[in-house]
Order: sequence, then C-alpha cells, then structure tokens
Amino acid sequence: MIQIIKADDRGHADHGWLNTYHSFSFADYYNPQRMGFRSLRVINEDRVQGGMGFDTHPHRDFEIISYVLNGALKHQDSMGHQAVMRAGEVQRISAGTGISHSEYNNSPSEPVHFLQIWLVPAHKGAAPDYAQQSFAAAPQNKLTLVCSPDGEGKSIRLNQDAKLFIGKLEAGKSIDYPLTTSRHAWAQLIEGDLSVNGTTLNAGDGAAVSEETALQLASGKGAHFLLFDLA
Repeated sequence: MIQIIKADDRGHADHGWLNTYHSFSFADYYNPQRMGFRSLRVINEDRVQGGMGFDTHPHRDFEIISYVLNGALKHQDSMGHQAVMRAGEVQRISAGTGISHSEYNNSPSEPVHFLQIWLVPAHKGAAPDYAQQSFAAAPQNKLTLVCSPDGEGKSIRLNQDAKLFIGKLEAGKSIDYPLTTSRHAWAQLIEGDLSVNGTTLNAGDGAAVSEETALQLASGKGAHFLLFDLA
C-alpha cells in the first residue's frame, strides 16, 4: 500500500525571510490526518534568505536531522558545537534531555535550501549528542546509508530503529530495495521524478509505504530523494 502526500498539499508558510513547506503538522499547520508516519514526525522543506535564520531555541527528546541541498547553514548549540553545513552535508542532533541551538544562513545574500527532519526517539531522556558528515559524493544509481541505529557502514548513529538513505538516480535507471512486511518506508522526492512500485512522485511529494515486500525505485529523467526504512 502506497499513500502519497503531494507537494502542493503540504502545509505552507511564507514569512519573507523563511519559505517553508510541512509534510506533517507543524507550527501553525495542523492536520489531524498528518501527524507523522511511524517514528517520522517532521519533514520540513525550508528556504532561508541571506543573513536570516532561527534564533536560539530549545529541543528535547527528538532525533533532528538536517540535510543541506543548496547554500550553507551555520549551526551553534548549547553543547559547544559551532559548524557550517554545506550542500550534501547531514547533521544529526539527539536532543535527549535537552539542547538549545540556532541555525542561520551562512551567506549574507544567497538563500540556503535544506530539509529538516524529526524522528521520535526509541528511548527518551538520553544524553544529548551531535554528529555531522558530508555525503556530497554519494554515488549515482544506488542508495547511500546516511543514518542507522548501529552506525552501520560509517553512517550516523540514530536513537531509533530507522535507516535513512540518500538516493540518486540517472535518467532511465532504477534501484531495488527489499522491505519485509513488518517494515515500512517513506520516500521523499527532492528533485526530478521517481516511481515507487509504479506510483509516480514529483518534486516535493512524499510516499508512505506499508505492506510491501520490496521497492522498485525508478526515474525517467533523474532523481534525488531520501528513503526511510522504519519499524
């Protein structure tokens, strides 16, 4: 079973300095039918104007993942981390017992485009933790493991039974991914076109997958996407 959330059906807010789309209920966007999928609670597609950003604010008991698509994002947090994330980089914050952080566009003039993702943790009250890694060199026509519960293949460790992959497909190519009936998947298309077991996604669309034993991910014109394997 595959259910699609179309890009145009997402929650949307344009604050001038921030243009944001919400796949699930978030901030002023509330839809009781879209409170998340499995442990996946937030997928926001954000574009922040030059010199602007999110002032210091707190988080607790979420696994927070940021994936920079274009531009550069400056991060600072209460754990003492200061970093600039550039296109292709992934950051994971395990908020645990509580952290505060700020995120700003590192450029005074050029926008930054990124995805912000939250997952409910498997265990609450963990010690806060931070990780950052570049996946800009992720190869075409395969899935690159970015996050996993055990840090498999030098991926970033997550406090949740979930795996996150970056997928890149050239025109006319496909990838097969095995999925047991006890697992679920979410595909989020960033750019291009993507077919998930014959169901077509366009840029910004998301697909919730349940009760499937395998996924065939194919693209006619090329695709850049995320794939979540969820309990």
